[in-house]
Amino acid sequence: MTDRRLLGALLVAVSAVAFGSMAIFGVWAQRDGADTPALILVRFSVAAAVLAVVLAVVRGRLGLVRPPWHRIWPVAALGGIGYIGQAYCFFLALEYAQASLVALLLYLFPAFVAVLAAVFLRERIGLVTALALGLALCGTFLVVGGGSGRPLGIALGVGAAVIYSLYITIGSVVTRDLDALTVSTVVCAAASCVGGGIVLVLVAAGRSPSFPATAAGWGSLVAIALIGTVVAILTFFAGLALLGPTSASVLSTLEPVVTVGLATWLLDESLTGVQAVGAALVLGAVVWLALEGRPTADPLPPT
Repeated sequence: MTDRRLLGALLVAVSAVAFGSMAIFGVWAQRDGADTPALILVRFSVAAAVLAVVLAVVRGRLGLVRPPWHRIWPVAALGGIGYIGQAYCFFLALEYAQASLVALLLYLFPAFVAVLAAVFLRERIGLVTALALGLALCGTFLVVGGGSGRPLGIALGVGAAVIYSLYITIGSVVTRDLDALTVSTVVCAAASCVGGGIVLVLVAAGRSPSFPATAAGWGSLVAIALIGTVVAILTFFAGLALLGPTSASVLSTLEPVVTVGLATWLLDESLTGVQAVGAALVLGAVVWLALEGRPTADPLPPT
């Protein structure tokens, strides 16, 4: 492996660890009193501010050009509807199901992307892809059937995967030829605005958001924004540029592995034998889809 590819692999691995840690920080923040509206607001507001500063600093050095407004609005809609919808489902799911289960359910999204691409983008589903989709579904049945989680948590976890697959499929069209840093900044800024609007509506209805009660809880919220969002996004795209989409996609399957490992270590969660088999099938299907030429990660902010 060349030095360039080694660096790219390390960057994508760092990204996977950062994204994989987000569920753990989310559980900690919730245990300290934070609810999902507060969590979403802080996550995207902090992330958008940091990414905007990074973009302003590097734009000239990288020769980035601000896209015309008619290209920015669809990307903003992508963040304000798709990304925030996925995030709400993901963090709400953590309230009703194990973090490890939610992380594994989210990784159904490559299978959903393959189906959506076939339906709406007229991409062909070959035999290998069909077999990988079947493998992912079988693994999901085992993961859900062998784990602990309320039906609502499982439904929200699957919902997060469905919304994320729509986000990727639509995003592959509306973000074409746009640089990843600009897209990430616009998406997070739009999600922050919508998150703020949701909080204002809740306050007007007499239901103020619940923020953490201690400094440790606030630390978890800030970690979600800085580690699980900013660091994860920047290292992923840096690694993607050095490694290419297929290899980056395969390495990204470390994300749910990291979540399961951290949940076992820090949250006292555990996978049953049936769940472990199901998880292996799901991750194997994801790797298979990536190697088949269907990248599981597009030039969009991942989870």
